[in-house]
Amino acid sequence: MIKHYIGTKIVLALAMTRLAYNEYRGWTLPEDENGADEGYLVEYTDGGAANHPDHTGYISWSPKAQFDAGYVSVGAVGHLPPHQQRVVAELEQLVDRVQKLEAFLATPLYAGLPDDERQLLKMQADAMVLYMGILNTRAAKFA
Repeated sequence: MIKHYIGTKIVLALAMTRLAYNEYRGWTLPEDENGADEGYLVEYTDGGAANHPDHTGYISWSPKAQFDAGYVSVGAVGHLPPHQQRVVAELEQLVDRVQKLEAFLATPLYAGLPDDERQLLKMQADAMVLYMGILNTRAAKFA
């Protein structure tokens, strides 16, 4: 059975076309692929064997649309210890989720939900904003 997963890794990414990535790896672009496709060289630094001599982590290429849908920028956090990087990443993910939830609360779909479900979503948004404040306070101490 196929299962659904949510990614939780902090990765390094560099904007790079499919062709540039293939050239970087020393590969020939397959004839059925578009070399102008926008995307990212992605380096996974939290495990996995390196597969390129210029990188300490495993690298791959991701199309821009899939990358943008799956990752939220956390900025330049490489100078922070891993536990602080995770706090910053969690904060940025939470900001993104709060923005999306608040946008949903302004839609006709939300307005058409039963009263109890609308109330629970408002309570969820309030709790998320409170949690965001706590993470903001913690992250402000990392500077």
